Amino acid sequence: MKSVFKILFLLPALACMLSSMAQRRVTPIDTPATATQHINENKANGDTIDRSRLAQMTDSHGNIILVDTITGKEFIDTTAVERKVPKMIYPLFHSATLSVDLFTPAMRAFGTKYGLGEIAAELNLHNRYIPVIEIGLGEARNTPEDNNYTYRSPVAPFFRIGMNYNFLYQSNPDYLIMAGVRYGFSSFSFEVTDITQQPGYWDEPLTYSIPSQNVTAGYFQILLALRVRIIDNFSLGWSVRYQSLLHNTDTPYGNAWYIPGYGARNRTINATFSLSYTVGLSKFNGPSDSTRETIDSLGDIPATEQPEEDASPSDDEAAESGDNTDTDTEQQ
Repeated sequence: MKSVFKILFLLPALACMLSSMAQRRVTPIDTPATATQHINENKANGDTIDRSRLAQMTDSHGNIILVDTITGKEFIDTTAVERKVPKMIYPLFHSATLSVDLFTPAMRAFGTKYGLGEIAAELNLHNRYIPVIEIGLGEARNTPEDNNYTYRSPVAPFFRIGMNYNFLYQSNPDYLIMAGVRYGFSSFSFEVTDITQQPGYWDEPLTYSIPSQNVTAGYFQILLALRVRIIDNFSLGWSVRYQSLLHNTDTPYGNAWYIPGYGARNRTINATFSLSYTVGLSKFNGPSDSTRETIDSLGDIPATEQPEEDASPSDDEAAESGDNTDTDTEQQ
């Protein structure tokens, strides 16, 4: 009988156990992002500042200084600093450069039928903006082998004016990578002589000439340039230029084949290779103090160092030292 009661007593317990095992248990799991998104892993002891205990003051440079009245630490209020990167770190009148083109004379020596030479003067402003004036002489004489005429254009001057922009304006001025524009202008003349026409009705060749024609032409150029200092104040550089005519004088005999400073009329790409001499106009000792302060303000701003405590002994230490001195004197 007792065994029956034991069995009846254990049956409900066994049923509860089986039901709990049959029930699926779901445990919520925090993802790594959920578990760590509210934790600042870089936070160190003492990073938290109670703004209620901060005092505010202004230093001689106009910076707002926050002083922790408990610890005595001082901080610059970076929220009040205007974060602007200084654009000009070199002086306004930084340098002047005189250049001589070597490309045109070299091409003339190798057989080109036009061109003489040119020079350029530059003023470097902040090592960034570079106004340029280019002056040169042009001349042409060409007698094509497969044609029966001679084209002549006497020596005539040409002028260009424009601006270069240095992309490395915050770097070493010994290296320049530039883009620029030019407007060119020339007033010149040309003539065509010894034009021979094939025999006509009387089986005799006809020879005639086109008299001198005065022409004025203007054009623009867009260029990319590189210049590198090689020794002392001397630099070498090249430029590649896209060019196009803007205006020119029409003549009864057609257009000029050669334009001083531009080259052949149908030429859209030009180039220069120059030797330059640069003279500094002001001494540069690095960024100014205000520029350095602005640059420094862009990074981490350390706490202002506290003045060292006075090395003189305190009153208690002085009194103790005096007592020791008196004792030594009595012993003597």
